[in-house]
Amino acid sequence: MDLKTASAIRRLRLISVPEGVSWIILATCTVIKYTVDSGFDVAPVLGPIHGVLFVLYVLFWADAWNRTKWAKGKAALYFAYSVIPGGGFIIERALRREAEDAVIAARARKEGIVNA
Repeated sequence: MDLKTASAIRRLRLISVPEGVSWIILATCTVIKYTVDSGFDVAPVLGPIHGVLFVLYVLFWADAWNRTKWAKGKAALYFAYSVIPGGGFIIERALRREAEDAVIAARARKEGIVNA
């Protein structure tokens, strides 16, 4: 894995957790707003924050997909998790495993253990 590909995956990992957290908080606050008459409304503030994080996620996802050459199904799954509250945590974990596997494979190739 080259440095640009690793950077693209790292950016996607770094944005996935804040995007997931903002989605959960926004969904929770929206439910509270419409179920409890408390005057509690943070959507005008949190909505744009989540929107910016989601747009960044989509841009970083597209860059990572372009660089890693993921299969369409895998790329679609990573995108689908971004629209599920808390899906960012699942994506981060999968990408961390993918990066760790790439490091292990690179070390094995360097040491001549495998020819992959």
